[in-house]
Amino acid sequence: MKRPNILWYCTDQQRFDTIGALGNPHVKTPVIDSLVEEGAAFTHTYCQSPICTPSRSSFMTGLYPSRLHNTRNGNATFPEGVPLISKLMADQGYDCGMIGKFHLQSSGYRTEPRIPDDGFTTWQFSHAPRDDWPKGEHDYADWVREQGGDLTAMRASEEGVPAEFHQTTWATTRAIEFIDRHDDSEPWMLNINVYDPHPPFIPPKSYESKFDPEAMPGPHFQDSDIAAQEKLKDADFQTGSRTPEECEAKESQAKYYAMIALIDDEFGRLWDHLKASGQAGNTLIVFTSDHGETLGDHGLMFKGCRFYEGLVRVPLIFHWPEEIKSGGCFDQLTELLDLSATLLDFAGAPLPEYHQGISLRPLITGKEAADTPIRESVRCEYFDALAPKFTQGNGTFATMYRDKNYKLVVYHSLGLGELFDLSSDPHEHNNLWDLPEHAELKASLILKSFNDHVNLTTDVGAERIAPM
Repeated sequence: MKRPNILWYCTDQQRFDTIGALGNPHVKTPVIDSLVEEGAAFTHTYCQSPICTPSRSSFMTGLYPSRLHNTRNGNATFPEGVPLISKLMADQGYDCGMIGKFHLQSSGYRTEPRIPDDGFTTWQFSHAPRDDWPKGEHDYADWVREQGGDLTAMRASEEGVPAEFHQTTWATTRAIEFIDRHDDSEPWMLNINVYDPHPPFIPPKSYESKFDPEAMPGPHFQDSDIAAQEKLKDADFQTGSRTPEECEAKESQAKYYAMIALIDDEFGRLWDHLKASGQAGNTLIVFTSDHGETLGDHGLMFKGCRFYEGLVRVPLIFHWPEEIKSGGCFDQLTELLDLSATLLDFAGAPLPEYHQGISLRPLITGKEAADTPIRESVRCEYFDALAPKFTQGNGTFATMYRDKNYKLVVYHSLGLGELFDLSSDPHEHNNLWDLPEHAELKASLILKSFNDHVNLTTDVGAERIAPM
């Protein structure tokens, strides 16, 4: 079969539970809903870090962040020696493009430098959508200026940045230009990285008006969460725990959903153009995000060193009518590492021996039974990932181990932990860590988590070429 084009759409900080077709009646995502209904969706996909850079570095290389030695935001350089999957795709004859945020290295106080030999022939960069970037270094800011807009003034106004000047809109426009430069002569992969629904939650007013905060369901919160988070206060996080009213959770939820509604509209504009171009029939579409957002759950806003479902579980949808069975909804445990393994599989690129992902292609094409297990457990890491000036903590080390029924979190820096029975406590309010009746279970899961840490993240060094 002919290798497909790949349209890889990655949002920033979008929770798993923000899609209408997957059970959220409060959002407005008709286009993404169609993607789910016509494609295959994974409902239990986990990022490998709840922070941008380590998560993105992980799925762009196929290695856990600590194995890659890239666990922090704000990092000066990217590790040498491990190619990005875009490079592996380019080696297979794909023309690769990148539009939007990349964030494998720091974009603080500078424009993020490109990684040598990254495989991209098109590179149209945008990090935070503001207007203090030097001309020629930030394609989105340059585009706004060319359209006669002033990002600084618009962001400061009550109306916010209008949809026509929004970074999400710019990404679609640039993606359409990329598609129009191609025909069936060579396959392409376009990696689109919009900045929304990342904070600050400032959607265009025209979208914000569509969502009434009072109609929002609000966060997963119990009064006991305040005390639970007080116990974890030294673990890095961008906010302390407050009641939903104090952190204006419903207001933030409405704005967050408004930002996703704009994403849905712009994704629809892009999909319509792909169909009109005649290339949709041979294009694999992937929709995902780098990590989630607490959005008031447990009294927390934004992100940091926690591993609650809203923060570490993300959407993962595949669509390609030529080969992917429609309407598939899979609840097996998966990781974003499996996304990159799957893309390489569809592209006909050999999976490197070091790659730690598992291709989902046999499952979504019907070559394996729909209930075939993929992973017994999933892993997520946080190793001093956020600079202390942006958190209330001081450089925490923590890991998550999650199997079908239980989630174990160890805050290694603090001697604390969390243990949740997700079958009876899906919103993670009842921490079993200190309960004597669960001591044996806790010890068993700690051992499994430790074994995973050793087996999955140990770098054994150079290739062995002789027995001694």
